[in-house]
Amino acid sequence: MNESKIRDLVDEALAENESLYLIDLVISSNNKIQVTVDGDNGVNLSECVRISRNVEHNLDRDEEDFSLEVTTPDISHPLKIKRQYKKNINRILKVKTELENFEGTLTSVNEEEIELKWKARETKPIGKGKVTVEKKVTIPYKDIKEAKVKIVF
Repeated sequence: MNESKIRDLVDEALAENESLYLIDLVISSNNKIQVTVDGDNGVNLSECVRISRNVEHNLDRDEEDFSLEVTTPDISHPLKIKRQYKKNINRILKVKTELENFEGTLTSVNEEEIELKWKARETKPIGKGKVTVEKKVTIPYKDIKEAKVKIVF
C-alpha cells in the first residue's frame, strides 16, 4: 500500500471539514488501513463514513486487497497532537514527564506548552494543621511523555 497516496486521500477528505484533523494513519503488513481522526467539536459517524468512502473509492481492490477502518480516538488513548490539548481545556489531565507525574485541570495551551492547575493540602508554614493551596505548572510539549484525559463520574 502506498502510504502517501492514502494520506493524501485522507487529507483531501479532511479538507472538506476544517474542524477535523488526522491523529494517526497505520498500515499493517496485511494491508489493514487504520485511520484515526478527531475534531475540535468531536466527530460524528457520518464524517467517519465520508472519509472512509473517499479513501476506499479512490483505491483499487483488484490491484491490491485491503481493509479500511476510520475511527476516533477513545478516551484510553493518550493525546498525540497539540490540537487535541486545545479541545480538552478545562478537563483534568494526567501528564507524565521524565521526572514527575502531574494531575490537574488543563487551563491554557499555546504552541510551546500547556498549563495545569490543581489544589493541594500542605502543612501550614506557621503552626499546626494544613492549608489548601492552588498549584500551577507549565509543561513544555517536548517534556510530555504521555498525557491522558481523566474521566470523572
